[in-house]
Amino acid sequence: MMNISRRDALRTAGVAAVGAALAGWASGCSSVPVGGAANAAAGNLLETAKAQGFLRVAIANEPPYTQVSADGVVSGCEPDVLRAVCKRLGIADIQGIVTPYGSMIPGLNANRWDVIAAGLFMKQSRCSQVAYSEPVIVSTESYATPKGNPKGITSIAAITADPSLRIAVLPGGFEEGILKTANVPESQQVKVTDGRSGIEAVKANRADAFLLPSLSLRALAKDDAGFEVTEALKDAPRTGSGAAFRTADSSFQEAYNKELAAFKKTPEFGQILTKWGFDPAVVEGVTAQELCQTAG
Repeated sequence: MMNISRRDALRTAGVAAVGAALAGWASGCSSVPVGGAANAAAGNLLETAKAQGFLRVAIANEPPYTQVSADGVVSGCEPDVLRAVCKRLGIADIQGIVTPYGSMIPGLNANRWDVIAAGLFMKQSRCSQVAYSEPVIVSTESYATPKGNPKGITSIAAITADPSLRIAVLPGGFEEGILKTANVPESQQVKVTDGRSGIEAVKANRADAFLLPSLSLRALAKDDAGFEVTEALKDAPRTGSGAAFRTADSSFQEAYNKELAAFKKTPEFGQILTKWGFDPAVVEGVTAQELCQTAG
């Protein structure tokens, strides 16, 4: 799914850590050196990306937001939309770099990649650091709990009301920001490295619940029947995500938004969202300006 998340957070199932040197490229075409566009921010990003044939993109490995297959092909809802819009701009493909959510904005502003397309949910702190496109997806939050949800955890308010509850979250994720905004103390937060470790924390009774985007948890549940997913939390803030650019690349952002708006009117946009389990109708009329008002 989201102080950097994602959702926003799995958020991140199978995400590989990235150090000062970038750990890995993954894409549908051949890998290329990281330095290929290292100086793009100093010039015209659109022209640079068109000339070199790709745009460097920070991703997670968190279906349905992002996905990297065994053969290195980058897909998922956000990368698929990004790739389609880039083609409309004359950019042949995208090159994915798998990185933790907490590294995405710092890496973007350090010119390690050109865009983030990873379900990096919009909120005030992020919107002050990057230039978001208009939303591609709008998301809800849920808990993963033991089977039967024995402690009846179905809201954020339940956590603040019971100091004995322990909630697993991803450091830097949107969900961690939700808990901080609700003044949930650190003593009630169980920090986990990715979606799978969050589920294992619940199953091993190290956490009473795991807070993550609803779709991320449902994706994990497809391969693991040892937990259940609550309905969407009514008191969690609505959020969504789109591509995030450096503020210096505002001209690229404007060109991207123009093509994104046109792409949203095509059947392909709805097909991509539906393929990955999102409802394209939910995005209609939602703006980045609105989602950037989310606290955190």
